[in-house]
Amino acid sequence: MSPKILIALLCSTTLVSPALAQTHETEAGTVRLDPVVEGLQFPWGLVFLPDDSMLVTERPGNLRHVSADGTISDPIAGVPEVVFAGQGGLLDVALDPAFETNRYVYMSFAEAGDERGTNSTAVARGVLSEDMSQLSDVEIIFSQQPKLPSNLHFGSRLTFDNDGYLFITTGERSAAEFRVQAQDLDSHLGKVIRIMPDGSVPEDNPFTGTEGALPEIWSYGHRNVQGAALHPETGELWVAEHGPRGGDELNKIVASGNFGWPLLTDGTEYSGRPIDPPAELPDDLVEAERTWVPSPAPSGLAFYTGDLFPDWQGDAFMGALAGTDLIRIDLEGEEVVGDEFLFGDGFPHRIRDVVQGPDGALYLVTDADRGQILRLSPAQ
Repeated sequence: MSPKILIALLCSTTLVSPALAQTHETEAGTVRLDPVVEGLQFPWGLVFLPDDSMLVTERPGNLRHVSADGTISDPIAGVPEVVFAGQGGLLDVALDPAFETNRYVYMSFAEAGDERGTNSTAVARGVLSEDMSQLSDVEIIFSQQPKLPSNLHFGSRLTFDNDGYLFITTGERSAAEFRVQAQDLDSHLGKVIRIMPDGSVPEDNPFTGTEGALPEIWSYGHRNVQGAALHPETGELWVAEHGPRGGDELNKIVASGNFGWPLLTDGTEYSGRPIDPPAELPDDLVEAERTWVPSPAPSGLAFYTGDLFPDWQGDAFMGALAGTDLIRIDLEGEEVVGDEFLFGDGFPHRIRDVVQGPDGALYLVTDADRGQILRLSPAQ
């Protein structure tokens, strides 16, 4: 982001006053946290456009364009109807790898089922107009099955890999009678999905030849994945997922991998009762790269590759909802060697998404009815 754009952001009348900036001491030195946009209603996902402006989703069902001078647009027309209830609504947003030529925008959302009260995670794509006012040619390219009477655990991060495949994370819908389907290959619940941009299934997906298995499935045994990003060196997908009471996980995704839920977890039921593993466990469960007890409640994940924070290059950053913090995950290559809760006790914001900006700063989306976009940079 150019200095002129940054100055415009800080001076726009739609923004929070720069006087509200905070500084925090971290292991890499003093950092500055500037509120740059406010007044978003429960924002969930953020993506930068080629001109350094942003698209931001609001859970009630609005997609907004935030221009380089900080102006928040009216809702963009053409967004599919969403189920705004519980944890559902309009969720993540991503750009097609060829956006500059095809202008495809992808959105995940809670989609109503045919039976009253049922819903599930779905993904739509549409063509964004040049004036940023509307989507056209909108089509549903993925609809999680089965649709169930639950307003919890939609997962919903969207990530394109370096080969142009789209990864979609889903939740297992929380309830005990549903979550067992995270282990079932004939259900989309508790899975990482891999599809082509048009919704078709890649021939090399791991279960395409397995009888009774849904061919979109890439990995399974997940609870509620709300963070996803590609490792900058390997190009592999890593995810952050909610455990139950404790047991949040950072996972490196492998094709056909079984990540254990609900068979095995470091957490407990919300009642405090233990979640005991069965007498016999599959021998091929994939271990988490890191777990957290108590639970920070992760949402949003980004690997840092910018120049503003040389000491943080290659590290991952994960938002915390219940933990109201930003967590730096210290990585040496693919090995997790530690973590740092950057802001500490008293930080007031639930961090829903984390995105590295084109200027090398980290942009944080806060989960609130007057949500903000915060910019993290070195203190000058």
